[in-house]
Amino acid sequence: MTHRPERLAEMIREELMDLIAGELRDPRVGLAQVTEVKLAPDLHMAHVFVSVMGDQREAKATLEGLIAARGFLRAALAPRLQLRQVPELRFELDRSEELAARLDQLLQRDRKRHSDL
Repeated sequence: MTHRPERLAEMIREELMDLIAGELRDPRVGLAQVTEVKLAPDLHMAHVFVSVMGDQREAKATLEGLIAARGFLRAALAPRLQLRQVPELRFELDRSEELAARLDQLLQRDRKRHSDL
């Protein structure tokens, strides 16, 4: 069994982090961190999960900036990764931190409720 998709996904994640931090000049893109890249089995599509510092408005603007920069980012990835075919990039907000915080809040509320009984 090959681990190429996982290695390639991690390489894409690292290179996108460098490109977003150093070369992307879109003012809409704020403090964004690529948290995960999931590649389709055929390696033609990469789902890029991004965590954004700030409120919902800033997250939406950053996502719009990244979507607008897809062509630039794909073109910049090709020589860095030495790929003939760079996967199509699909950016999505990573909501795992929000979900974890909400789950923690619910668990604390449940613990408090049970301790009051």
